[in-house]
Amino acid sequence: MSHRWDPALYAQYAGQRERPYFDLVSRVAAEAPRTVVDLGCGSGVLTATLRSRWPDAEVVGVDSSPEMVAEADRSTGVAYEVADLRAWRPETPVDVVVSNAALQWVPGHLELLDTLVGHLAPGGWLAFQVPGNFGEPSHTLRHELQADPRFADHLTDVRGPAAHDATTYLHRLQGLGCTVDAWETTYLHVLEGDDAVFRWVSGTSLRPTLQALPEPLRTEFAEELRRSLRAAYPAGPHGTVMPFRRVFVVARAATPGPTPTSRIA
Repeated sequence: MSHRWDPALYAQYAGQRERPYFDLVSRVAAEAPRTVVDLGCGSGVLTATLRSRWPDAEVVGVDSSPEMVAEADRSTGVAYEVADLRAWRPETPVDVVVSNAALQWVPGHLELLDTLVGHLAPGGWLAFQVPGNFGEPSHTLRHELQADPRFADHLTDVRGPAAHDATTYLHRLQGLGCTVDAWETTYLHVLEGDDAVFRWVSGTSLRPTLQALPEPLRTEFAEELRRSLRAAYPAGPHGTVMPFRRVFVVARAATPGPTPTSRIA
């Protein structure tokens, strides 16, 4: 089932959402790439920073959401296109591919890594991060409520985000001949405002569920989830603390070595 993105809703808590992007890209040691692609670029706010880092590169942002791409600022010199990441095919090999918090929405993205590595130039870089917090209440409480008979019949076709652990990605990319740096980080986001965790998930993982429910079930579901999340993530004097584990991977494609010379005795 398809679902729509709301750029304004996603932009709430932008500072906390952006930090993993910079933590990821800082580990890409490409010096003078010719082509840089951001897969799942959203509204392009962070994609523009790639242009600042590599000003001589051709930078392209790709996203499946027309609503997000419509928000992108073309004045930065970045080109944008609407495309399904599974169908994306560059015209020439790419030096750097970045994907920030996008692959978890792509079914079968572990197999997609084979294709993405195949699009890299020799010595090219693939860097991505995905959430690793699917066992946290921000997800499990939603799943429990989705199974309730009041809502379940409307949600059978809803596909939520999913990802693997760092070791799985490490082994997959090593098997493709890449040099791989994989790690995990748990951020402690301190969120301000009422129903902070509900508002966070409303911009991401909760969207497909709410969009699939008709009224008045949508409102009923949202209110019950709000109450459960308030209990799981109680607000403190300095805000609501939401632990968020993320998985990071930076892989570099192999560089062909010199062609061996034969010896004639």
